[in-house]
Amino acid sequence: MPQHLVVGAGWIGSELARQLAARGDNVTVATRSGTTLAGTTARVLDASDPVAFCLAAERMETIFLCTNPPYPDWARRWPPVFAAAIAAASVSGANLVVMGNLYPYGSPSGPMSEHSPETTTESKGVIRREGWHRVLEAHERGDIRAVEVRASDYFGAGVSGNAHLGQAFFGPVLASKTARGVGLPGLVHSWSYLPDIAATMIAAADLTGAWGRLWHVPSGAHSRTDIAGQLNAHYGSHGSVAGYPQWMLRSLGLVSPLMREVDKSSYQFRVPYVIDSAETQRELGVAATPWDEALITVAESYRS
Repeated sequence: MPQHLVVGAGWIGSELARQLAARGDNVTVATRSGTTLAGTTARVLDASDPVAFCLAAERMETIFLCTNPPYPDWARRWPPVFAAAIAAASVSGANLVVMGNLYPYGSPSGPMSEHSPETTTESKGVIRREGWHRVLEAHERGDIRAVEVRASDYFGAGVSGNAHLGQAFFGPVLASKTARGVGLPGLVHSWSYLPDIAATMIAAADLTGAWGRLWHVPSGAHSRTDIAGQLNAHYGSHGSVAGYPQWMLRSLGLVSPLMREVDKSSYQFRVPYVIDSAETQRELGVAATPWDEALITVAESYRS
């Protein structure tokens, strides 16, 4: 039975662990707090500790790196996590699948494919780009086998917190009120459904002989204005969506480190922001869940 180490139990790590366990794999979920998920083994792990990471990776077939520190901590916490993950994959012989995002591409002028130039100058994008390139260099030296799977902003059943398409969006729209968000809500934006993110990571891990590259999660592309309209048509609601003024984000950033980082990456919602996953779909055989199915499944989770 394959053994996997899932590092991180946020929305993505939890869905990934669920899908792996559902197909009968042996899954260990490693977090700082020892989070327990049904059908898996819990392990306490500081992912920045290379010795502890190496011990956790013993006898594992795959390491799935799904941890995600808070925005203000990225500069301090991501580099040692990448270093520890590389060390663990090298010592254990486990394959390394990194959960990534589109930040390294910067502000796009068109759809972002797996081969788009990584032109970001924004700090979080630079951190993620440098982390992936450290992993890629280790792969190219022959020290490890690794890939990175990149998704756009995620959405899924019950997602809360700071998700752009989460409770703060669905709640007001379904209640015929106005949801507020970052940027220009009328611009098309790609949204990655949590089950599709996990399925793409698993497919990437299962494909032998295709390491050392990026994969993109198949995703739906819709403006938040259009999504509100779709929900209104389905539920008979009258919700809408409006963007926060940019000056407000900047003002909040003066007192909130989190909002400062949100403002810095808000370019993603001021231009069309679309992921191209045609190559991943062709090579991995994955596809996005039909948009209507995903959207209503998520909406129902906020109505229950």
